[in-house]
Amino acid sequence: MAGYKKLSKRPSIRDAIIRNQATTLLWNGKVETTLARAKAVSRVAEKWLTKAINTYTDTVKVEKSVVVDGVTTKKQVVNDGPKKLNARRYLMANVYDVQEQRGANESKSDFIARTEDIKHPVIEKIFNVLAPKYAQRNEENGQGGGYTRIVKCGPRRGDGAEKVILTLV
Repeated sequence: MAGYKKLSKRPSIRDAIIRNQATTLLWNGKVETTLARAKAVSRVAEKWLTKAINTYTDTVKVEKSVVVDGVTTKKQVVNDGPKKLNARRYLMANVYDVQEQRGANESKSDFIARTEDIKHPVIEKIFNVLAPKYAQRNEENGQGGGYTRIVKCGPRRGDGAEKVILTLV
């Protein structure tokens, strides 16, 4: 036995389903699915989070020269270090892109101003929100992992598959 469930799908379809649900889990915080899929998604999401948690503090300060109206000024810029850059590129290759949604009472100009610098909102959320939160949790508890929780909801009508809600802790 290989160590993963086949989920009755071809490998390309199975990988797409798992990546899609793991991306949705990281973006929304929870996903409702079957037990077998939830276990597979949990493994992938926890590996992605661990990679981000281990590297999110790796940054390098760089001075850059900026020319504005013929005047050259030096500006401090914070770039990703080599480990964080590698992790970011790995996650960008595996996590699907999700577009930022405009708030209910948010004007178009406010939405554009809020999202103009963000090209990959899921990646930014992983590194800027989730990784620091779980790193602090790991320090307090003295252990890593356990970033997801599976709550059973009972059988699904129709085929009787076990429904669960997969959430981020």
